[in-house]
Formats: sequence, C-alpha cells, structure tokens
Amino acid sequence: MKRIVLTGGGTAGHVTPNIALLPRLKELGYDIHYIGSYEGMEKKLIEDCDIPYYGISSGKLRRYFDIKNFSDPFKVLKGYGQARKLLKKLKPDVVFSKGGFVSVPVVFAAKHCHIPAIIHESDITPGLANKLAIPNAYKVCCNFPETLEYLPADKAILTGSPIRSELLSGNRQHALDYCHLTDDKPVILVVGGSSGSLFINEIVRGILPELLKTYQVIHLCGKGNLDKSLHGTAGYAQFEYANQELSDMFALADIVISRAGANSICELLALHKPNILIPLSANASRGDQILNAKSFEQQGFSMVIEEENLSNVVLLDAVQKLYENRDQYITAMKESKQMNSVETVVQIIEEAAKK
Repeated sequence: MKRIVLTGGGTAGHVTPNIALLPRLKELGYDIHYIGSYEGMEKKLIEDCDIPYYGISSGKLRRYFDIKNFSDPFKVLKGYGQARKLLKKLKPDVVFSKGGFVSVPVVFAAKHCHIPAIIHESDITPGLANKLAIPNAYKVCCNFPETLEYLPADKAILTGSPIRSELLSGNRQHALDYCHLTDDKPVILVVGGSSGSLFINEIVRGILPELLKTYQVIHLCGKGNLDKSLHGTAGYAQFEYANQELSDMFALADIVISRAGANSICELLALHKPNILIPLSANASRGDQILNAKSFEQQGFSMVIEEENLSNVVLLDAVQKLYENRDQYITAMKESKQMNSVETVVQIIEEAAKK
C-alpha cells in the first residue's frame, strides 16, 4: 500500500485543499496520515475526515519584532525532531504540504529522511513558511501564472487549487430551507474568511436595511460574531461558519462578497459566482490577498474594493453594479482555462511516490 503524509495548518486555507485531495487519494489506495499542530483548526477538520492525526510543536516565524521570536525557533526545532521521528515510523512514500508554519519542520524532516515532499503555494508570492521549505521540496505547485517567476524553474508547476468536489454539487432548495429564505429575491452570500471579519460584518449590517429591500443575505460572520439583535430578521440568515451546508449556500447565492484568500477565490471561479473581493489590508497582512484580488480583477472574474476604500455607500453601489452585470462575470469565468487541479496535483504525487 502506498502511504502519504499530508501537512499544513493555521488557517482553513492551509487545510481545505488537502481535504479536497482525500477522495482521489483513497481511490488510488493511499494510506493517508496528517501532521499538524497540537490544537490548530486543522486538527478537528482532519479528524472529522477520519484520517489519523499527529500533533507536533509549531512556532510562528515572524517578519516583525515580537518577544516570542526568541522562543519560537526552539518550538520549530522541537517540531522538526517530532516530525522526523514520525516520518521514520510511518515511512511514507511522499509528503504533501499545503503550507503554514507547522509544515516547515515536516518538509525539512522529509528532506533529511529522503522522502520527496511536494509543496502547494496558493498565493501569487510565496509566504515565509513556503520560502523556507521550497529548497527542500521535490516540486512546488501554484495557483497563479504570475507565481511561476518567484519559484525555481525546475520545481514549479502551475496546477491551480484543489477544489472539494462536494462544493460543485450543492442544492439550492436545501439552502432555502436551512436559511429560512424565500425564492422570490436574489441572494447575497457574505464570507469573511475562516475567522470572520469584524470590519466587513459592520459594513454589511450597516447597509442591511437597504440590501433587504432587493436581496436576501446569508452572512458567514465568524466565530463569536453573531448579532443577537438581528435574529429573526426576515431575509437575513447569519451563521458563525458553514460546513456541509456551504455547498448548498453557494448553489443558492447569486453573488458573493468575500475576502480574497487564494483558495476561497479559486472556489468562486470554479463555481462561476460573480463576486466582490475585499482583500485584507496590507497593514494587517503581507499584502497577498491584494495581489490575488488584482489578478482576478484583471481577468474579469471579480470586482475589488480595497479595505481602505470600503464604506456603506461604496459597497451598496458595488453590489448593484455587480448584480446588474453578473452575466459578463459568469461568462469570463466560464471561459477561463481552469484546470482539473485535483487530478493534476495527484499526478505529481503519484510521480513522486514512485521515486
């Protein structure tokens, strides 16, 4: 039996592409194991998939001053020792890493155990964790053509992002029933990322009375961000997050308002959903979401509002324009050269496993 170790964590974007690969890997007879952090969000997501999970020590590598910068390198070293011990025990044929800081010691350990490691970089420019891991990788997969110039030519492969197959088979009626909505108004789905966005939540709720005159709203607002005063508001359904229900919500949505995480926008592309992207500000991130969003805007897939320019009036105007012109965005997405990313990535895994 072929054996693979998957790794990645810290955010849902570092886990969901791994989950998207699971059905195909199982079809091919892989024995699948996962290495993540002790209590990161990846732990529950993977255990819910009934995959053996191993937690290791994980330190964050920061570009800015923080007192933890003095202690976290020791956590990374400890994680490397734990990962090496696990890989020697599991003896996988291949390692696949979706990134995040927990993946760095795993990829290093794979190199030292002579196990080919494949990395997937979602954003246009590689994050710090992947920059550290790339020299130890067998191949590096990426989402955007622009990313190829930042990667070693002999390792880089344009694959796109693996999309969970269940997202493509949602049921509109199930979402109508689950969200207690009606079929007589278009639906806006608001997705603030795996932890939600307080800023987007405030803007959406600020214009909710105006939105509800024309639309219905499904609002995924993040853990702890429900507004109790809005419970029971006709045409408005708010949830901290969605799991199995997400595919049905996507099927129901006419347009989507979203952050610009790479995996999220690749899902919107695969589903041909007209969208407004509100990328994380460069003040709160390394600016990768801004680059992702601009790439999609240039290709005609998205409207983009930078956070610094977001206001009630701006968002209301954008929603109206997007809905009126939604067909041109749908056409552009349908004409895109979206590849079968799951199959492309699995072929690379198969090639590496044979080595």
